[in-house]
Amino acid sequence: MRANKLNALPLVLATIALSGARVSAHRLDELLQAARIAIEPDRVTLELSLTPGIAVTDEIIRDIDANRDGTLSSFERLEYAAHVLSGMTLRIDDAVAPGLKLKGSRFPDLDSLRTGDGVIQIQSEAEVPRLSAGAHRLVFRNDNGSQGSVYLANALLSDDTEIAVSRQARDVDQRELTIDFVMLTSKRRTMWMGIAALLLTAVVTRGRYARENMYNPRSSTSSATTLRNRDSGSPLNSR
Repeated sequence: MRANKLNALPLVLATIALSGARVSAHRLDELLQAARIAIEPDRVTLELSLTPGIAVTDEIIRDIDANRDGTLSSFERLEYAAHVLSGMTLRIDDAVAPGLKLKGSRFPDLDSLRTGDGVIQIQSEAEVPRLSAGAHRLVFRNDNGSQGSVYLANALLSDDTEIAVSRQARDVDQRELTIDFVMLTSKRRTMWMGIAALLLTAVVTRGRYARENMYNPRSSTSSATTLRNRDSGSPLNSR
């Protein structure tokens, strides 16, 4: 898992920078739809956050409150979440993946929605046939076309050491996200874990050496003097 995270660190940093720019530009008349996708050997999970600006909140509430009674019942929330997910599609290696199944949702109270502080969260997953070792590609698309929507889409780092994300690519409006990833064999997992262990050992050793020199400068100076005299061929204590 450490190796997987080290391998994808540049992607994560670029994603954070891009996402931050888009989030900071979120306006009051937009519905921000932020999708986060995690890939596992036999399933894909989707975390979707919907953040409506103040100017579009009433429209979103009307979409959820089907009977117009001014409250959001459990059934209405489930129906709205299912409707949103019906606009999401997944393809793995050019084959359409099974539909996303709703796993949970969280809706803020109406006051929070109306002030622009509320976030609707929807969790789902799609079970897929276990992937073979090697390179794969997943394409996610969000066609939930609520008025005034803007989109974000990012791959999450998997806790599974079998998956290594190698590339993310988005279309202009981020409705569509393409994720290139590798399903690692046990041999390659061992290799990556070995590299991670070596890197961790080097960092720890370097930090320990720096601390010892910090708290015992005389020892460091003495060692350096000994090395210089040894290089010149004369013993430190020779007269």
